[in-house]
Amino acid sequence: MPNDTFMSTDPVELTAQLIRCPSVTPEEGGALVLLQDMLEQAGFACSRVDRGGVANLFARWGVKGHPRTFGFNGHTDVVPVGDPSAWSVKPFGAERRDGMLWGRGACDMKSGVAAFVTAAMDFVRETPPEGALILAITGDEEGDATDGTAALLEWMQAEGEAMAACVVGEPTCPDQMGEMVKIGRRGSLSAWFTVTGVQGHSAYPHRANNPLPAMARLMDRLSSHQLDTGTDHFDPSTLAVVTIDTGNPTTNVIPARARATVNIRFNDTHTGASLSDWLRDEAGKVADEFGLDVDVEVKISGESFLTLPGALSDLVSGAVEAETGIRPDLSTTGGTSDARFVKDHCPVVEFGLVGQTMHQVDERVDIEQVKQLKAVYGRILRDFFS
Repeated sequence: MPNDTFMSTDPVELTAQLIRCPSVTPEEGGALVLLQDMLEQAGFACSRVDRGGVANLFARWGVKGHPRTFGFNGHTDVVPVGDPSAWSVKPFGAERRDGMLWGRGACDMKSGVAAFVTAAMDFVRETPPEGALILAITGDEEGDATDGTAALLEWMQAEGEAMAACVVGEPTCPDQMGEMVKIGRRGSLSAWFTVTGVQGHSAYPHRANNPLPAMARLMDRLSSHQLDTGTDHFDPSTLAVVTIDTGNPTTNVIPARARATVNIRFNDTHTGASLSDWLRDEAGKVADEFGLDVDVEVKISGESFLTLPGALSDLVSGAVEAETGIRPDLSTTGGTSDARFVKDHCPVVEFGLVGQTMHQVDERVDIEQVKQLKAVYGRILRDFFS
């Protein structure tokens, strides 16, 4: 891409340039190279913080270690396009049509990155603040997330870099621009269960030990249990049985094993550890009842967290209302995001665009809303440093 486009602070044009970078996780696709070139020309000190085959970018304007340091976090990696023939546009073409910008990552979240990068560049050029501004951009949010924002934060701690507050630019609005700021997220864990019995002929069940009734009993116990009734800031926790499988194609064989998986989205009533203990305890009870072995494997994707309403949420909500005319709701709904890592570093909230088309075929974003998002981020910076 020509260098004369690097210093453009048009967030729509930058979004289009980023869409044209095929950065499907974990491919960098040229997106972070583009951003680093732009930011260095704008006076940011940049470092690549790559780990485990994942590309990450750290950029700081201002004095290292300054107590008034504001941060933005986001990602340039995207999910696969799926079947390209199902798209009405080229997935990485960045076509503009009907007031929308189309392409994979347009909504989630190259537009968000473009908005905070261009807002930051304008801000430090027009009103250089007393303090510092950090942009932490990862290429591993849509993947396992083990070598993305987590790697950036570990590197920052080792290098003495720190943010006093951070906004994550994920899409947060369900239907209308400005309607929602995320002040927390539910935790998430998945658990895999394997019940092992004895295979046999279905005509002679007494010679076998069928794992399926035990698995059915266990899944019923788990799915019918009320985890909690919600908290002041969170809806009730949920458990979903997402698969039960034996791989048995016949009708006259009792299988030797049955497998099942559940996913739990949990509020701050629980921790990943407490839920893991409960799952293993329930599995143990069923194992004893049926005289079978039940193996349990748990993966905790993230703990629940909450940034209590206060200075940061007021700052962001005020900027959103000033630019959109809407006072946003403070919410903890939705899935996980990289804010689950940032919350251990500094107070964090999330605000971004309407997320209706993220991960979909024909992903797209309203062009005017991208401009509006840049204006919100610019106002956040002015109000924080004023």
